[in-house]
Amino acid sequence: MKIDDAANRLEALGNPTRLKIYRALVRAGEVGLPVGRLQDKLKVAPSTLSHHIKTLVAAGLITQVREATTLVCHANYDVMRGLVDFLVAECCADAVECKDAKDAA
Repeated sequence: MKIDDAANRLEALGNPTRLKIYRALVRAGEVGLPVGRLQDKLKVAPSTLSHHIKTLVAAGLITQVREATTLVCHANYDVMRGLVDFLVAECCADAVECKDAKDAA
């Protein structure tokens, strides 16, 4: 994942309402949640919810599918895993160098 993509996705999740929406969709699993259920669950005004969903869709974190007359939102688990993998990819990579510098001091 490119750093600009990761930054964009993290920025989208940096809003408390969007983070609540995203977490609700992750908890819902593969079946996702209809927009109306999200609205009821999170007590968010329809226009506000629409705005935040649009931001999460643009970042690639969620998708929307129309099922008859219902709009259903789904967490994009591949993107979520990619973002988490990006964040931990170099975990402790400099630990040996840091330990060596501390031992030399």
